[in-house]
Amino acid sequence: MDLHGFGHLLLAGTWVTLKLAFVSLLLGLILGLLGATAKLSSIRVLRWIATSYTTLMRGLPELLLVLIIYFGTTELLLHLFDVYVEVSAFAAGVAALSIAFGAYATEVFRGALQEIPKGQQEAALSLGMSRFKAFYFVVLPQLWRLALPGLGNLFLVLLKDTALVSVIGLNDLMRQAYVAAGFTKLPFTFYLAAAFIYLLLTIIFMQLLRLMEKRASRGYAGGHS
Repeated sequence: MDLHGFGHLLLAGTWVTLKLAFVSLLLGLILGLLGATAKLSSIRVLRWIATSYTTLMRGLPELLLVLIIYFGTTELLLHLFDVYVEVSAFAAGVAALSIAFGAYATEVFRGALQEIPKGQQEAALSLGMSRFKAFYFVVLPQLWRLALPGLGNLFLVLLKDTALVSVIGLNDLMRQAYVAAGFTKLPFTFYLAAAFIYLLLTIIFMQLLRLMEKRASRGYAGGHS
C-alpha cells in the first residue's frame, strides 16, 4: 500500500493511541476497583456514590464525555477562579476514557469480588494477616483471575474508543489518517490503513490477553475450596 510518505505519521499516531489507551486503562482500573469496593461497602453513602457514578457514566456516550471535559473544564476554571487554563487534548482524552472505563470495570470487579467466598479473607485475618496482606495475597490473585476476561474485553473497546479523542485535535492514529487523507485526497487509502492498524493491534492484544488468562489460571483446579 502506497502511503505517499505519510507512513511515519500513522506510526506516530499509533504510538499516541497506545499511550492514551494504556494510561486510561491504568486509571480506569483504579477507579473500577474503588467503585466496586464502594458498591459492596456497608456504608450507604459510598454505595450511593458508586451507583450514581456507574449509572451516569454508562448512560453518557464517550464522545460527549470527551467534549464536556475538554471544553467544560476550561469554562469551569474560568468561571470559578477567573483563570484561563487550556486543557490538553491528551489529558481530556485520558480523563474521559478512564472515567468511562472505570464505570464498566466497577461492575466487572464487583461481580468478581462477589464470587470470592468471604470466609477466605476472614480465615486470613484469623491467621494474623493485616487487612492489606489478606487482600493482596488472598483476594487479589482470585479477583484478577475472575475479572481478567471481562477487563480484557473492555480494554479492546477502549482501544477503539481512543479514536473519539481525534475530534478535539489529539494527533492519534485516527487524526493522522484524517490529515493524510485530506492532504493527498486519498481518504480510502488512509482510512483503510488505519483500519488495518487497529485490527492488527486488536489481534496482538487478544493473543496477549489469552496468555494472561492462562497464566492467571495456572495451578487453579476450578471451583472454590
